[in-house]
Amino acid sequence: MTKKNNPDLVGINDTTLAFTELVQKATRAFLFFKRIYNSFRNSYLCTKIIPMFKSNFISINDVLIRKEVTETPFVCDLDKCKGACCTLESDYGAPLKVDEILEIAKALPFVKDILSENHWEEIEENGFYEEKDGELLTRSVNNEACVFVYFENEIAKCSLEKVFFEKKTAFQKPISCHLFPLRVSEFGGEILRFEKFSECGPALEKGKEINVTALEFCQSSLERKYSKRWYKKAKERTGK
Repeated sequence: MTKKNNPDLVGINDTTLAFTELVQKATRAFLFFKRIYNSFRNSYLCTKIIPMFKSNFISINDVLIRKEVTETPFVCDLDKCKGACCTLESDYGAPLKVDEILEIAKALPFVKDILSENHWEEIEENGFYEEKDGELLTRSVNNEACVFVYFENEIAKCSLEKVFFEKKTAFQKPISCHLFPLRVSEFGGEILRFEKFSECGPALEKGKEINVTALEFCQSSLERKYSKRWYKKAKERTGK
């Protein structure tokens, strides 16, 4: 827009002209983005996906918590399940972190006398962990019981946890085990989810009976992984 091409502009100073042009550009930009906003607001993403996401997740300090974590009743009932989570038949053991391997190695002298002969032989011959598909995992015996399992009154228990509670070590057990039945998935950030197992039926019944959710049952492990402040926020967001 120039004075030469538009006679109506003759007599208007350059500053006023420049301001007028700026306002016109800003108006065109506003109308453009308004059309984009209206299209987005009416899109499937905005009307379906985002509301569904909000209704199924809670966000605490960049950690997404699936609603079933806060709503599913759960309290382990060892007398009925017999420690099934430690003896599930699978090609994969419990996920490990590098620093956990170092801590477990320190605990080996203390668990040796607790473990059965075949479990200790497995550790001596093959080690207590393995790598599969790029992931570090605890080793198991015959793809069933974890190598650190010992039995007490026919209930599978963790030898690492036993020596921890006896104050012989400072490491309780892998955080993946401590969090069970919760699992952490990576999807551009951490997602905390509840993992269902048919063997945990008694835990669902007991949780319902005494009104305790999976989130509450895993308080100590969640505080260990994230912090007491994080757990407090999670509880507040669930209204409990």
